[in-house]
Amino acid sequence: MSIHKEGRKLLFWLLLILAGLNFGLSQIIPEQETVLNLVLLVSIVFYILILQFFRNPYVPLPNEDKLVFAPADGKVVVIEETTENEYLHERRIQVSIFMSPINVHVNRSPIKGIVEYFKYHPGKYLVAWHPKSSLENERTTMVLKHPNGVKILVRQIAGALARRIKWYVKEGSPLPQGGEFGFIKFGSRVDVFLPLDAEVLVSIDEKTKGGKTPIARLK
Repeated sequence: MSIHKEGRKLLFWLLLILAGLNFGLSQIIPEQETVLNLVLLVSIVFYILILQFFRNPYVPLPNEDKLVFAPADGKVVVIEETTENEYLHERRIQVSIFMSPINVHVNRSPIKGIVEYFKYHPGKYLVAWHPKSSLENERTTMVLKHPNGVKILVRQIAGALARRIKWYVKEGSPLPQGGEFGFIKFGSRVDVFLPLDAEVLVSIDEKTKGGKTPIARLK
C-alpha cells in the first residue's frame, strides 16, 4: 500500500499544521491536559481519515481482451440503456460506479487501447447521484479504442465534495488494461458506456474494485 502522488503535498502540509496547532496549544494552555489530549486525538483521527483518501493499493494489470473491468472502487448505481451524445452518438449501455469518500480514488482503464478522444468539461458540483450531474458537473470524457476496434467511453464526474479531477492521458495515449488514467479527489462517480451487445456482469448496488472487478464481457 502506498500513498498516491495527488495526496503527498497535502498530507505533508496538513501534518505540519496539525503538529503546529498541538504544539502551540501546549504552550498556551499547558495546564489544560484534557483539552490538549482531546485536540491531539481529533488531530490524529482527522489525519488518518485524509490519509486513507489517498491510499493507492497495488493492482496487477489484467490481460483479458473480452472483459471490461471496473474503472474505480465503489458501488454500481446505474445500469441502463441510453444515448451517448458527446462523441459516440449512438445507443449504449451505461454502467455508473459511485465512489464514496472511503473508497480508493484511483481511476483505471477498463480495457487496453488508445485514447481516441479526450475532453475536460468545467461545470457544477451537484451530488454525484443527481440525474443532471453527468451533463452539468465538472467532468472528463475519454474514449478508448481497443486493438479489435471496440470503443469504450469512460466519464469521470465530480460530485459535491470532489472539487478536483486529475487525468494523466491525452489523445493518442496508449493505456494498458487496469492502467491508471486519473484520480478524483474525495470521491464521485465514473460512467462507462458499453456496446449494446456487451454482457453486463454486475448488478445494482454491487461493490467493485478498480482494475479487479469485471463489469462486462464483450462479444
